[in-house]
Amino acid sequence: MEARRRIIVALDLPSSEEAFSLISRLRGKVGMFKIGSELFTTAGPEFVRKVVALGEEVFLDLKFHDIPNTVAKAGISAARLGVFMFNLHATGGKEMLVRASSEVREYCEKESLRPPKILAVTILTSLNKELASEVGFSGEILDLVKKLSALAREAGLDGVVCSPKEIGVVRAECGGDFLIVTPGIRPLFASADDQKRITTPREALDAGADYLVIGRPITKASSPEEAVEAIISEIS
Repeated sequence: MEARRRIIVALDLPSSEEAFSLISRLRGKVGMFKIGSELFTTAGPEFVRKVVALGEEVFLDLKFHDIPNTVAKAGISAARLGVFMFNLHATGGKEMLVRASSEVREYCEKESLRPPKILAVTILTSLNKELASEVGFSGEILDLVKKLSALAREAGLDGVVCSPKEIGVVRAECGGDFLIVTPGIRPLFASADDQKRITTPREALDAGADYLVIGRPITKASSPEEAVEAIISEIS
């Protein structure tokens, strides 16, 4: 996969106008756009449809986490929007993961839709061991991610979202055909911000990541286009 296609730009922006402006500047220069909670809450599913209608791939990053039936139905709604992939929390449990995976695929086959890739979020990249323990997680982050990734694979999901620090463990545990999408990417020119478990684009790809989610180093840059080119140079 060429370098630019590995870049997912996180549209963590407060309005659809700002997001469309950025998309227009970066179309053809990156592989995908991520629509998360902030923008989706403001602009809604119609915004997703418009981006898909432009021919752009969308990663719908809403991290579904609810009872199995609710998450499965939310996954079907995501598939109907035409997104390339969406995610849910692995900590929702195996039944939730299995229901989402199987029901989304059954619906897409019935309706002749392209099935979206379904990813499990393991441990948020904003958490370290101390912060994770505050919400009831015990043990090392690496062990938790390994266990949750194995659960996702057993449940039939396509991959996981994990920090760059866990890529090698996930790849060894789940194999080469398991997608690894990595946030917490900070190019050499960028600051860490509120991310705790980070690495550079080149390091993440060398470790085995498939896609890199990059937000503020691009969206807050004076020239997003130049930021993307600098990242591609780092990757190459």
